[in-house]
Amino acid sequence: MSEKSKFSGCPATGIGSMPGGDAREAAKTVTGSFGGGEGLPHLAELPARGPGADMIGRTIGLLVDLYGHVEPSGWRISDRPGRDTRRARSWLGEDLDALEEFTQDYEGPLKVQAVGPWTLAAALERRGGEAALGDPGACRDLAGSLAEGLRNHLGEVRRRLPGAEVILQLDEPSLTAVLRGRIRTASGYRTHRAVDRQVVEGTLRDVLAAAGDGATVVHTCAPEVPFGLLRRAGADGISFDFSLLTEREEEAIGEAVEGGTRLLLGVVPGTDPASGALSDPGGSVMGVRTLWRRLGLNPGTLSQSVVITPSCGLAGASPAYARAALAHCVRAARSLADNPE
Repeated sequence: MSEKSKFSGCPATGIGSMPGGDAREAAKTVTGSFGGGEGLPHLAELPARGPGADMIGRTIGLLVDLYGHVEPSGWRISDRPGRDTRRARSWLGEDLDALEEFTQDYEGPLKVQAVGPWTLAAALERRGGEAALGDPGACRDLAGSLAEGLRNHLGEVRRRLPGAEVILQLDEPSLTAVLRGRIRTASGYRTHRAVDRQVVEGTLRDVLAAAGDGATVVHTCAPEVPFGLLRRAGADGISFDFSLLTEREEEAIGEAVEGGTRLLLGVVPGTDPASGALSDPGGSVMGVRTLWRRLGLNPGTLSQSVVITPSCGLAGASPAYARAALAHCVRAARSLADNPE
């Protein structure tokens, strides 16, 4: 499968999370917003349901031979699957049931999300209370378990939706903090040592390989996205908050575009704007056109290079705004395609 065909027909998509706790309503909203070639449908996440539906808990439910339970400080490794792990798996099953219901006979790209190995290692505590990040062996075990769990999960999605071309998105909001030694220890007085970039890259490559010949995306809504590292690790697409982009990163953006990496640009606010209204669709992508001109890139490549998204997940938005934001992404992508200059 060529890089272009992996993302064909994907002008817009969501990040993953949606507000509320109704799996059928979320699946209906997502598939309705992005159906008919208007964008890339995705498996919705509903963290408002509580522990196990949050992004860390959902991913712990995917792990093989590793389990977790909730402590006041967060998720901690367990010896066996308890109530919290079972709840996470149950909710994932409910979300898959809902997605399957609203994608009968669907053929085309479909995105699923999971937390990446480094954000998971920074969030999941070992039995003593410190993050797995502080133990290289624990990090390796966690990444191996995650890769195997993702292969199983993607296989299940493909069985349920045989016409889908499944795209794997790894959510890595803590990645830059891991690389720069900014993850705090349990006491809060120190930080964990920065992880070697080659180790980070190699681990990401191994976990992304779980997608097989399917496309892969890495998403982060944090500043200082390590574009080069993610490309070398094998990500076909990089998803980020466009408003956090700085001049320092523009050269890396140009290299990514010229190298065929798809950019998922978060240009639509992830929560209800204070004004109560979104800008016009053309205005939402004005900065993208300006960046293309500044980098000297061919405007005709925009529709092949860019996917329009919210800046981050929509879990903190109102249901009405979440629906409006996804529809706005579609209209903004259409504006970019119709008027790239």
